[in-house]
Amino acid sequence: QLQLVESGGGLVQPGGSLRLSCAASGFSLDYYAIGWFRQAPGKEREGVSCISRSGSTTNYVDSVKGRFTISRDNAKNTVSLQMNNLKPEDTAVYYCAVKPVSPFLRSVCYIRREDFGSWGQGTQVTVSS
Repeated sequence: QLQLVESGGGLVQPGGSLRLSCAASGFSLDYYAIGWFRQAPGKEREGVSCISRSGSTTNYVDSVKGRFTISRDNAKNTVSLQMNNLKPEDTAVYYCAVKPVSPFLRSVCYIRREDFGSWGQGTQVTVSS
């Protein structure tokens, strides 16, 4: 059974850091592009970042560029999102999701919610003083 489990969320002060992890079980992340998304109360789920199947391409939404870093560890079957200089507007539930990718497209990723078909349950990130 394909399962994604996010962890690492919590309460942090503005300017602080958190590292989110997403662990996959029941399948190998080797064949997938991976995305991080977030949903704040009353807002639609938005794409934050993605990493290609090969790991060679990463993309970020403008609001997190220079602050967030996505990475993958296929040996551990995990993906991480390092979040630095957090701001109150980063407060949201964060989700990881995967998209199966053919070898031909292994260096491509787009942060489009509709492309991703398998989701974790989310982890809450709250940035507040």
